[in-house]
Formats: sequence, C-alpha cells, structure tokens
Amino acid sequence: MNIATQAAQIGLDWDSRTGAVTVPIYQTATFRHPGLGQSTGYDYSRSGNPTRQALEEGMARLDRGARGFAYSTGMAAITSILFLFKSGDHLVVTEDLYGGTYRLFEQCLNQYGLSFTYVDTSDMDAVRRAIRPATKALFVESLTNPMLKVADIGALSELCREKGLLHIVDNTFLTPYLLRPLDLGADISLYSGTKYLSGHNDTLSGLVVVKEPALAERVYFHQNSIGAVLGPQDAWLTMRGIKTLSVRLDRQQENAQKIAQWLTAQPQVRRVYYPGLTDHPGHELLKRQARGFGAMISFQVIDPALVEPLLLKSTVISFAESLGGVESLITFPAVQTHADIEPEKREKLGITNTLLRLSVGIEDVNDLIADLAQAFEPGTDRGPGTWNVEHKNIRT
Repeated sequence: MNIATQAAQIGLDWDSRTGAVTVPIYQTATFRHPGLGQSTGYDYSRSGNPTRQALEEGMARLDRGARGFAYSTGMAAITSILFLFKSGDHLVVTEDLYGGTYRLFEQCLNQYGLSFTYVDTSDMDAVRRAIRPATKALFVESLTNPMLKVADIGALSELCREKGLLHIVDNTFLTPYLLRPLDLGADISLYSGTKYLSGHNDTLSGLVVVKEPALAERVYFHQNSIGAVLGPQDAWLTMRGIKTLSVRLDRQQENAQKIAQWLTAQPQVRRVYYPGLTDHPGHELLKRQARGFGAMISFQVIDPALVEPLLLKSTVISFAESLGGVESLITFPAVQTHADIEPEKREKLGITNTLLRLSVGIEDVNDLIADLAQAFEPGTDRGPGTWNVEHKNIRT
C-alpha cells in the first residue's frame, strides 16, 4: 500500500466496536481492572493509552519498524533514546544539527559521562575517523538543520553494522513520506512530530520508530520509566496532521523548488542551500535515496543589514520559530535555533549573521515570492525595526 494511503488512513480501523473513522480521545489517567491480576491491556496512561497507541502503531507502519513511541516533544524523544547509553559511552554526531540537540548533548548529558564528537556526516571518511573504541552509536540528521547537508543513510548504516554501532537518524525534515531510514539500514528513526507530521503548528510531539523488537523493548522500558509521554489530545492532533502529510508535503516541496530557484537569481542573495537545486552537493544522493527534497531552504544574504528587514517586513511569511507547518516561517538561526552553539563553531559551520532559514508552507507560491521581493526592497519598513539581530538571542 502506498505511504500516502497509509498516512491518510492512520487509526481508521482502531475502534472496530463503533466503526468510528477517527480514533477516540481516551482522556483518562488510569483504567479499571476487570479482576485481581487481570488487565484490559491498559493500566495507567503513562504506560499505555489507546489514543497514543493508535499513533504509535500508525507511525511504526509508516516507517516500517517493529514499534513506534510517542513523546511529549521531539527533545523528550531524543532524551529518552539517549538513556540507552551509559557513562563512558561515546557518540558520533552530525556537526550542523539542531541547536537544541547540541545543547542537550553538551550542557545536559555530558555531565553524566556521555561524550560526543561532531563531524560532517556527509563525509564518510570523517565519520570513520571519528569512531573510537568507546563509540556506541552514530546520530545523524538525514537532512541537516540548517545547512541542509545530505547523509548517505545506507552507507552509514553499513559502517555502523561493521563497527557494531547503533544508527540513529533524526528524519524530521524529510518524514517517512520522503525517506524511510529503517529501510536503508538504520536502527532508530526519530522525529519532532511538532513539525511536518502534525503540520499545523498547533501541538508538540516527538516520535520514535525502532526497527528490531528486542531494541524496541529497551526503548519502551525507558519511555515508561522516564514518563515524558504524549497526552491523548496531542496524540489525536498528531494523527489528524499525518492524514494530510502527503498532500501538504507535495505542495510545500513544489513551492520550495520555485522559491529556491527565485532566490538564486536575486542580487541580495549570496548562496541558496536547497537539495532540490541541481548544483547542491547532495542533490544526486538525495534523489536516489528519497522521494523528494523537502521544503526547507536556507540562504545567505550579501549584507547583515538585510536580515532585519527580511524578518520584520514580511507579511505573508511569519517571523517565528519552528518549521513544517502549513504556514511559511522564517528564522535567523544564529540568534534563535542555534544560539547555544559557540560563536566560533557557528561561524565554521556557516551559521553566520547573514544566514536565514525558510520553512515553506502551502500558500500560493506567487504570494510567497512577492512577499520576499517586497521585503528585499529598500525604504519599505513595516515598523520601528528595533529588534537588534546582533544582540538579542532567542534560544529554542
């Protein structure tokens, strides 16, 4: 069955008793036992809730894994997965990853004896050189945030099998609709479900899919023990979003391709990062391993003075955090999503004071391009423009 059909019908057959075409919201903390030593299969909602289970089973089918898990946020999902490791363990990690993940690793988990080496995971030789005797896993973003580098998931999975490492793939930017990491050999795929999967900027969620049953049992132990699970209302909202995933992403990718091409022709733009452009270094690789190029664009302007007008003068595109929703959003990674990465490291990675990240929505593409065009025009300031992009960090 095509993944678009699977996504549209997530949860459809869950309530066979009533025939409801959407999963009920089981807004309950606990469940009554039918007798001593007996259970309906549900005891306490931290351990299992029918609405959350419908989402988890649906995600496992979409990503073709043994089992799925739903968490309160994407960061909660990553944190729970990192409990698979112990003090002294080492992980090799994508160097230009989401700043919140870097903060979690470097300011939270390293104090418990975990260590991390950050490399360009689009470079196989660099990954191989970073592996140590204590290395237990490779943590990769399939499409990096915000530089949009492409990792060869299949080749990296082979390397992990050779070295006995877990291969964990943050597939938030592409989703199972465009790329299935487990099909390419990865052990765990994870998502900020807040983004494309939910798709409407109205809920927080994190999702994990595990390939093998034995590993899935370990992940469930930590999910239940830590307890950062997704509530039933948010599980329902996430499922509702997944139902339209294919049509949203098809439109978003179509828009992104046209906007990226338009940006390359603008004199105020120095460079455009979008894997759908044929001159992108990862274009051919992503074309082989995925069904599309996604809808995230990063671009560098020629002058830092252009940043604030682009952020504040846009009227169709919102200056806001997050990504993947139906509304187009623009952010300034150096002082927002990646503010907790040290300045010299940000500069080395290309996350400079001229880099902007655009999450392309489903609006009419001509309106989006017109909005960017007017924001580039001088002398059309929308407001007082008092936001200082050099000094005010908004960490998320």
